[in-house]
Amino acid sequence: MPALCRDCLTTFETGVRCPACGRPRIVTHPELFDLSIAHMDCDAFYASVEKRDNPDLRDKPVVIGGGRRGVVSTACYIARIKGVRSAMPMFKALQLCPEAVVVKGRMEVYAEVSRQIRAMMEEMTPAIEPLSLDEAFMDLTGTARLHGRPPAVMLARLVNRMEKEVGLTGSIGLSHNKFLAKIASDLDKPRGFSVIGQAETMDFLAEKPVGMIWGVGEAGQASLDKAGIRSFADLRRWRREDLAARFGSTGERLWHLARGQDERRVTRNAPMKSLSSETTFFEDTADPELLDGHLWRLSEKVADRLKAKGLGGRVVVLKLKRADFKLVTRRRSLSDATQIADRIYRAARALFDAEPHAKPYRLIGVGLSDLGPADRADRSGNLLDPQEAARIKAERASDAIRHRFGPDAILKGRSLR
Repeated sequence: MPALCRDCLTTFETGVRCPACGRPRIVTHPELFDLSIAHMDCDAFYASVEKRDNPDLRDKPVVIGGGRRGVVSTACYIARIKGVRSAMPMFKALQLCPEAVVVKGRMEVYAEVSRQIRAMMEEMTPAIEPLSLDEAFMDLTGTARLHGRPPAVMLARLVNRMEKEVGLTGSIGLSHNKFLAKIASDLDKPRGFSVIGQAETMDFLAEKPVGMIWGVGEAGQASLDKAGIRSFADLRRWRREDLAARFGSTGERLWHLARGQDERRVTRNAPMKSLSSETTFFEDTADPELLDGHLWRLSEKVADRLKAKGLGGRVVVLKLKRADFKLVTRRRSLSDATQIADRIYRAARALFDAEPHAKPYRLIGVGLSDLGPADRADRSGNLLDPQEAARIKAERASDAIRHRFGPDAILKGRSLR
């Protein structure tokens, strides 16, 4: 069976140790050198950058996020063992792990590290589809002739370079399509390298929970549970037309994924259709001040990402998940595109105020769709709100201050709620 030493990159026949360096960190699989669709995911990216830059944090539980009233952005593996999770309220994270070191995120540093890793990927293949700063799909089909080595070897070389040159680790998933590659990258974190071949796809998926499907959240899982669908094997018992009738377009997608089928290509620089940010509360809440604070912070996150990407959007989207898992999505079209947090927040707040708040919420999200170039955004004034232009000008000034002195140099009062 083909085997690869992940340390010295020697290829050989199956063994428990590398015949060249004697180390046990090997990966073996019948299709190891035939597969070319990969997903690379950095391990606890933000926290790992902080530990790299501050060696005193190396053996400590590190949580990235705001102050005690904020939420967890991400946590290192030591903190995760204690139960700390992303989007958890910070006070709860500190209850679970009181010895945690809370570090405020440094997005400009994370973005620079991401660019370094992306440059390494570019040396391997032009077919790269980033999902975020710390993960991306890659299609290495046809690159063996260029590099003189199969994709699996080049992927092992990539994570070795990341560790040596950037000081960060990553996990690789290798398969024959994007769906399975992403599943594979989560199988053996951190510093993992997992393979799902074509021949084993059906057997591999059969007893796995459908919650492994990317995009199936708690509400989706609850709907599938009601239909008696808990595993991929359960999903395969349904006829294609019945899944479509019950779950709409999602049912059609589920039928294909149940069989490990995913025809999506790795698309470089795919046009972004929407951009959003959301948070799930560790405990359901109906606190109006807390919810308003989250609305503002989410609007600001969306605006920051729009500005960084040079985009604007015209349709504001509010997402709410109630305590009974009912998902509510509301939209409002603006007179013109925007990338201004104030405008996004006011539209989202109006949508929120229009909802009957009979039950507490477990999730809130804000997004923007109908995206386009930023040069078309925030052009027209608002006759019904003559102060809008002044607020936009003030936000631009605040952006300049934050860019120069850091993200916490200037804050709105509502962001502290």
